[in-house]
Amino acid sequence: MAVLMVSGTGTEIGKTVVTSAVAAAAVAAGRSVAVLKPAQTGVGPAEPGDAAEAVRLAGPSVTALELARYPEPLAPDTAARRSGLPPVSPAAVAEAANRLAASHDLVLVEGAGGLLVRFDEAGHTLADAARLLDAPVLVVAPAALGTLNSTTLTTEALRARGLEPLGVVIGSWPAEPDLACRCNLEDLPSSAGVPLLGAVPESSGSLPPAVFRTAAPGWLAPTLSGTWSASAFQTAWQP
Repeated sequence: MAVLMVSGTGTEIGKTVVTSAVAAAAVAAGRSVAVLKPAQTGVGPAEPGDAAEAVRLAGPSVTALELARYPEPLAPDTAARRSGLPPVSPAAVAEAANRLAASHDLVLVEGAGGLLVRFDEAGHTLADAARLLDAPVLVVAPAALGTLNSTTLTTEALRARGLEPLGVVIGSWPAEPDLACRCNLEDLPSSAGVPLLGAVPESSGSLPPAVFRTAAPGWLAPTLSGTWSASAFQTAWQP
């Protein structure tokens, strides 16, 4: 797995923190890692974006690359059109990811929002870039009520496009999960048809970077270079 796409079921669900955790776990396992952000929106020219945040949390050995930056916090297509800047193409994403893969063991490509958010007026999405790269897609999902529908829709959209959904990571596991959250631990894999590959505690992005790096492998399954066990986690939180 040289290139892994990281997509969400929506926005503001912990995608960047999960990307950072996967990067940190891979670095801890002795792998060289790059994080590619094709389209960064809602960030000014001098402000750190999501790729820079991954470096801050996962460590300075991680390589960060942005392809485009748009000032307004909108979908990439809309943000590019309103700013008068060129949109990002799936071909450009694939070219950049392949270039990074030539010198890194793992390249994490973090999308913007959900899987089918448009990159350009032609309707290209992160899924088109994943197809060009023949890369698996990690789905980041919320824990709460409603996640079964959005996560299952995302994995079905991936399969309909001939893409492999690698699994699901819960992007922000609450300190005091309600009944729906605890039931979703068992129901998510069944509904979405993919394994549960981790659960990142809420507010993990606020941890000191050194603490984050030490803890990250414990939030992720061995598939993602971690030590987390879905069965043990489900048992601990069974309703």
